Amino acid sequence: MMNVSRPAVHPVGALPMAPTAGANDRPPVRMKDVQGMPGTTGGLILRLSQFVPALISVSVMLTTSDFRSATAFCFLVLAVGLQTLWSLSLFLVDVYALMVKRSLRNHAVVQCFTIGDGITSMLTFAAASASAGITVLINDLEKCNVNHCTRFETATAMAFISWFAVSPSFFLNFWSLATL
Repeated sequence: MMNVSRPAVHPVGALPMAPTAGANDRPPVRMKDVQGMPGTTGGLILRLSQFVPALISVSVMLTTSDFRSATAFCFLVLAVGLQTLWSLSLFLVDVYALMVKRSLRNHAVVQCFTIGDGITSMLTFAAASASAGITVLINDLEKCNVNHCTRFETATAMAFISWFAVSPSFFLNFWSLATL
């Protein structure tokens, strides 16, 4: 026969019965809006901090005459241009929501924001990383006198800053999506 210990069972006293009348009449409690989520002042600031570096990045790259010399730079212009449009449109949605004092805690809206932030975040990070690699290569080959290395570095840095600002938006939207 096996000698197995058995857990001791201790009876727990019954909790007092709470009055049930009206307990189910209360509306469900919703999570308070956290700053940074859509429709908040923090969300507006995050969208602005995504838009401005992305706009600077795409502007610097487009004013460089030879950005078409590398596919990574063309990808950067495309990705950061998309990031600029996405951030600007959501900035305007946040401004509208704040002006009319409307909450954007709708499942479909938050899902759209989450997917859009995820896609633009990944594209911006991939493009900035590829551009950083090409910029380092140009520096290592000492071809900066014929290329615009400073402009490439500035555009790449601004793309990374924009990506860094998109990440909190994505995570807050993702978290909000889970709590809806």
